[in-house]
Amino acid sequence: MARNKRSSPEINAGSMADIAFLLLIFFLVTTTMDVDTGIARKLPPTAEEQEPEDMQGNARNIFEVYVNKKDKLLVEENEMEIEKLRSSAKDFINNNGKDPSSSDSPEKAIISLVNSRGTSYEMYIAVQNELTAAYNELRNEASIKKYGINYTELNKAKQKEIRKMYPMKISEAAPGEF
Repeated sequence: MARNKRSSPEINAGSMADIAFLLLIFFLVTTTMDVDTGIARKLPPTAEEQEPEDMQGNARNIFEVYVNKKDKLLVEENEMEIEKLRSSAKDFINNNGKDPSSSDSPEKAIISLVNSRGTSYEMYIAVQNELTAAYNELRNEASIKKYGINYTELNKAKQKEIRKMYPMKISEAAPGEF
């Protein structure tokens, strides 16, 4: 009784690597990636020799913006629509001492932003966008007046000069319950 020793047939695995590679490419191409969104803010550098400013005599240089948990916008204790925030902030920043209730100069103007814990993210972003747009428009207007071109088209040195004229000072307090 002789046993027939046949070898078992091998599976051709030569194309397995090709199939795996094609599947990998397919999933990489069809998968969507969520992109995190947020607000780009650069905090000012700390200076050891710089002393904190005394804010007692400078109440007129602070533009108070509150957003409550119902997404109501209060500017200088008056209710305001979000569409009017940009122009109101521009008027405050660019006052140059004309109105005694507004800032002395753009360098001294500070925007104080306080949000309630219940403020929606959409409202928070909308307020931030309006305040940033106010500074961007003022910088662009100064650039056109001084150099005849838009702020974004200036070289770095000239942009720094314009930023010095209109420094973005937005003070954001911790969220509160109001």
